[in-house]
Amino acid sequence: MFRPVMIGGAAVALVVAASFSPSAAADGAPPPDKVVIDVVSVNGSGCPAGTAAVAVAGDNTAFTVTYSDYLAQVGLGSRPTDFRKNCQLGLNIHVPQGYTYAIAKADYRGFAHLQRGATGLEKASYYFQGMSQTTSVTHRFTGPLSDNWRTTDVTAADALVYAPCGAQRILNVNTELRVAAGTSDPDTTNSFMAMDSTDGSVNTLYHFSWKECP
Repeated sequence: MFRPVMIGGAAVALVVAASFSPSAAADGAPPPDKVVIDVVSVNGSGCPAGTAAVAVAGDNTAFTVTYSDYLAQVGLGSRPTDFRKNCQLGLNIHVPQGYTYAIAKADYRGFAHLQRGATGLEKASYYFQGMSQTTSVTHRFTGPLSDNWRTTDVTAADALVYAPCGAQRILNVNTELRVAAGTSDPDTTNSFMAMDSTDGSVNTLYHFSWKECP
């Protein structure tokens, strides 16, 4: 069972077990002690204050992010700026001494209604404060489509970007949804993509790769 915690402008402390999944540690076993995550910032048109929530598993084995107002759209009923929505999370992840981590995998899901000729895009990037290395993955969708969607971002072992050992850096996770009318008629139709799902299941799930510092 998950415990939802609403996140707005204030920081929220989360306690998460180090072992997110049996395969989470690509280079070594996860640390034996629990990991504390502070949600220090939530910004973006896709996650206005009070519309995003962090849920911590009852056994502290995972954390997820869900959204209630993350929707990009074009056409009838939309505003000119609605074609793109984004959300940036700033996470301060406190790990036990002697360990560091990277984002190895992320699962996203939502619902899309795209008219014939319309297109959609889901993009996510991850980077540590003060570091130039950025991992970015883009997924594209083409109408006609009216169904739940799901994407998985997996970073190859040799491309993982780890937090610097012995330094506390904010992990920034930036997600984005875009919709383009394309050859569909925006005067008579509406196309949209949402970062949610019709059955209320988890929207995003983040997996860690751990390694010991020298």
